[in-house]
Amino acid sequence: QAQLVESGGGSVQAGGSLRLSCATSEDIGSISCMGWLRQAPGRDREAVAVIYTEVDEPYLSDSVKGRFTISQENGMRTLYLQMNSLKPEDTAMYYCVADLRFTGGYCIASYEGPDRYWGQGTQVNVSS
Repeated sequence: QAQLVESGGGSVQAGGSLRLSCATSEDIGSISCMGWLRQAPGRDREAVAVIYTEVDEPYLSDSVKGRFTISQENGMRTLYLQMNSLKPEDTAMYYCVADLRFTGGYCIASYEGPDRYWGQGTQVNVSS
């Protein structure tokens, strides 16, 4: 089964930048979306940024608009999250996810279907 392999997390001071990458180990197949979710201790999981295969405009949560950019290359084989102007509240574990067509996942944070592809997670720490 294909795997999602993340890289690029780390620690940075407020105002700094990080770039997360997510590479698929092989062609996943007919996906509907790939995106980044994050979860901080004591907080709900949040969909931060998502690219849809059939929608031109990516989704960005209000909390990251104007600071984060999501992009992909090679037909969704690699996904990126460029994070600028980082804030302490961006501190979280970031997960790359991919959902297949017709599963209903749509890369939303609350989807728990077993058919979702998950990266291993990468920690982002932003200090004030």
